[in-house]
Amino acid sequence: MNPLSNVEFTLLQIIAECKQASGYDINKLIDQRGYREWANIGTTSVYAGLKKLNDKGLIAHEESGEKSGKGPMPTRFVMTGKGIGALRDEVISSLSSSRERDNRFDLGLAALPVVKKDEAIEALHKRLDFLGESLNHLRQMYESQGGAHLPLHARALFLHPVSLIESEQAFVSNIIHELLGETKEHE
Repeated sequence: MNPLSNVEFTLLQIIAECKQASGYDINKLIDQRGYREWANIGTTSVYAGLKKLNDKGLIAHEESGEKSGKGPMPTRFVMTGKGIGALRDEVISSLSSSRERDNRFDLGLAALPVVKKDEAIEALHKRLDFLGESLNHLRQMYESQGGAHLPLHARALFLHPVSLIESEQAFVSNIIHELLGETKEHE
């Protein structure tokens, strides 16, 4: 299956969390959580995304017995088995292989409850490995270009991403530590 768009990923996550949700419910949650700002999700894209997910068989719609206003009966969406599998795969993929800074990782973090803790921890360890490789590559490039002897503007082009990756490594390590702590509390 093709990877999910950010909108589709977010919609699946919200529907899974809510068990069932209408387009209105989803838009309300997107606003409350600030997804519009950092994941670039517009109101229209929510409804287009719901149609795409339904067409792919990842969600199903059912008429709601509840009516709160004068409009038509709201359609509520629920996850299908195929949708649950696709969401789990996307969470694991986004946590383990995303670039050092991209909103797919943030979406994966928002959907952590969808996967088992040990799966999340394994995916995050893969992310740490990826970040370590990226950091080593940047440092090698930095040194091969002259390192500390480079002019400031050239050094900054290397040192800025190095500091971001180091910060990301610390963040991911802390999340792993917290997940391990939760796992031990439940045992």
